Amino acid sequence: MALDKRNLIELAKTVAKANPSASVAYSFGDKQYSYSQLDSTLRKELNELVGTPSLWRQNKNIAFELIEEVLTEVTPKKILEAYGQFADIRTFNQGEKVIFRTKITEASKNRAKKFITKVGLAGVYEVFKLDGASMEIPTSAIGGAAQIGFEEYLDGDIEMSDVLDIALEGLNESIYREIAQALKSVVAKIQSANKVSTTGFDQAKMDELIAVADVYGHSTIYCTYEFAATMVPDSGWVSNEMKNAMWTQGYIASYKGHNVVILPQSFEDSKNQQKVMNPGLAFIIPTGAEKPVKVAFEGQAQTRELENRGDWSREIQFYQKVGVAVFGINNGICVYENTTLSAGFDATEGKVKSLNAAPGLDATYTEG
Repeated sequence: MALDKRNLIELAKTVAKANPSASVAYSFGDKQYSYSQLDSTLRKELNELVGTPSLWRQNKNIAFELIEEVLTEVTPKKILEAYGQFADIRTFNQGEKVIFRTKITEASKNRAKKFITKVGLAGVYEVFKLDGASMEIPTSAIGGAAQIGFEEYLDGDIEMSDVLDIALEGLNESIYREIAQALKSVVAKIQSANKVSTTGFDQAKMDELIAVADVYGHSTIYCTYEFAATMVPDSGWVSNEMKNAMWTQGYIASYKGHNVVILPQSFEDSKNQQKVMNPGLAFIIPTGAEKPVKVAFEGQAQTRELENRGDWSREIQFYQKVGVAVFGINNGICVYENTTLSAGFDATEGKVKSLNAAPGLDATYTEG
């Protein structure tokens, strides 16, 4: 193995953070590396570390440490990249109270405004108090177990990098599901004046919601690709630039001066029938608004190995403590629901069923 333990772990983190589609995934000095070069190097190093049963027995604790550090550092950053615009994402030490605070609540602001009246130069001023709010969020373990068949491992059909990929992707998707559930709660808690639910895309109704949100700060529209593709202005508004945008990327990235940000979408099942994120929802959120979804990561990811005596296969189990909640909904947040796109969507299911990445490797994720 050419790399020592510390550099190997750093390489694994770099690969996990890198963009596979970027022409240059990592630069060091005057040298540039593609994602495939980084991934190939990591796979080679891991095979030299734990590529045989004998090497696994000698070095498995290094592999466990690598998995734990990558999951602990990279998972929050992946969630931040995808949902950081409207989710407050923080990390806490093991055993630390997971408390989120808002500086000033909307109710406090509204009460304070009522005290601002005309007074004399030497008059008596009414005093108002600005309060904040706090919420403690419980965390629970989200994780799974990757079962590795002994013969498959012996034959080289399974690599440790496959286990790492599944662990990272599985945790990310589990947390995405929790956030999707939280967003469903946001919709339920938003006041009726800030919501529209109708078939298809109605430009006038969207404009009404944007007008409400913009009172609290220039707003941004967050939605799935499916929803964005329906946001086509009336025929008189369509320009050649808009037509080119629809043709090249499938949606218009700006709606009447408001940026359209695409939320990641995934599937619950291997048949691609149940989507994670409700495709019919669009969130219009003012700049500077309190982020309604709170995501907490507590402590470090944990791993362990269980060996099955019957067939010599082994399970590599791992989990991360995570909490997701809704707190501090701003009065300017609005929601548009396209019921045509929402039809058939069921947000009650939130479990990761299974993911298969290599022959003989069965990864089942559970939450609890």
